Amino acid sequence: MTETNTDKSPLTIHLCAPRGFCAGVDRAIQIVELALEKYGRPVYVRHEIVHNKFVVESLRDKGAVFVEELSEIPAADLERPVIFSAHGVPKSVPQDAQNRKMFYLDATCPLVSKVHKEAEIHFRRDREILLIGHAGHPEVIGTMGQLPPGTVTLIETEEDARRFTPTSDLPIAYITQTTLSVDDTAGIVAVLRERFPDIVAPHKEDICYATTNRQEAVKHVAPDVDAMIVVGAPNSSNSQRLREVAERAGCPTSILLQRADEIDWADFQGISSLGVTAGASAPETLVEEIITAFRERYDVTVKTVRTADETIAFNLPRELRDMVAPAQVSAG
Repeated sequence: MTETNTDKSPLTIHLCAPRGFCAGVDRAIQIVELALEKYGRPVYVRHEIVHNKFVVESLRDKGAVFVEELSEIPAADLERPVIFSAHGVPKSVPQDAQNRKMFYLDATCPLVSKVHKEAEIHFRRDREILLIGHAGHPEVIGTMGQLPPGTVTLIETEEDARRFTPTSDLPIAYITQTTLSVDDTAGIVAVLRERFPDIVAPHKEDICYATTNRQEAVKHVAPDVDAMIVVGAPNSSNSQRLREVAERAGCPTSILLQRADEIDWADFQGISSLGVTAGASAPETLVEEIITAFRERYDVTVKTVRTADETIAFNLPRELRDMVAPAQVSAG
């Protein structure tokens, strides 16, 4: 007898594309996996390699050991590889590693490294530097840590931009965290431009292509669905921004979930359409897990809504390029 879904309410899932892993996250995870393959266990990783518990646990099972500071690495293991996370680190961290004679691999996303270089150029050209970003985020700590303390002023909101008082007569320049809300950042920049018409902007937008593309896909889907799920971690900046973007785009219910077991079904009672996306550090398997959970309760039709194609890939560190076929080594 053929099973029917007559007892289930119909639900159309609008699956945002692009979603999930970006090139920087993919590269960072690959660095840890290849280092384990090449050098064996353990490989140490300073901070979560990317902000996703599932990814971190998976790498831990393979032999990665996560620490917050290099001082946590046992003296007996100082010769083992240590990897810096995709978010980037202050200059003091590789200096500390060199002082301890450690072998380290830098998994900083190349687009974050670009912002670091911009900060250094502004500093060399005697500009007062503003960083638009979120206090305490590892990327912000890493970017501010490229320069002497007190050199960079953090701007988090439009109100911060209005209150900012230059400390000198130097020209003013701004840089941004790569995972911000495109719209929020535009608002902050507009205030700064109004107050400082000659402010020096990045040559190319600092908010990364993946953040921008994922937000655009959500803006496209959110007005047409009853609810939106963003698959991602609470400490993932780009995932939190996706949830906020969906809310502002008119979606009545916008929820950030790490896994299917976090679903509160009361939040989705009576819906007939659902948007699903994933932050740049969330693996596709978690998206599939969420969709499977909805299939158990609804008669689901999945429609992919694609707003951009992504083909970007970044080079691996030189020390690991012998671990992949030549065709897999892509230019950054």
